Amino acid sequence: MTTLPDSPFDLRPEGLSIRISLTPKAGANSIDGIAPGPDGPVLKVRITAVPEKGKANKALIKLLAKQTGVASGRLQVVSGMTSRKKCLMISAGDEDLLSQLVEWSKSL
Repeated sequence: MTTLPDSPFDLRPEGLSIRISLTPKAGANSIDGIAPGPDGPVLKVRITAVPEKGKANKALIKLLAKQTGVASGRLQVVSGMTSRKKCLMISAGDEDLLSQLVEWSKSL
């Protein structure tokens, strides 16, 4: 596993994980940068969708796919399905994708 300090991204054998702090029912969809979290840095995300029947999780995946350029089919919520604290996994993540996401997150 590759873990970078001050980064919400971890490269694991099963893919690349992203720690997320999600705020549903927000005024706008946005990615607000990286903030400290209880288990390490998290990517702070706000979405307008309500947290009912998976709508917030679907909106989160759609927003991250659009912002990062990663196909939405590669993104999956692996923990925190009903929580504001989530872990997403990008299938087939590698060192190149990790580097791209770290660079992308610096622009937030």
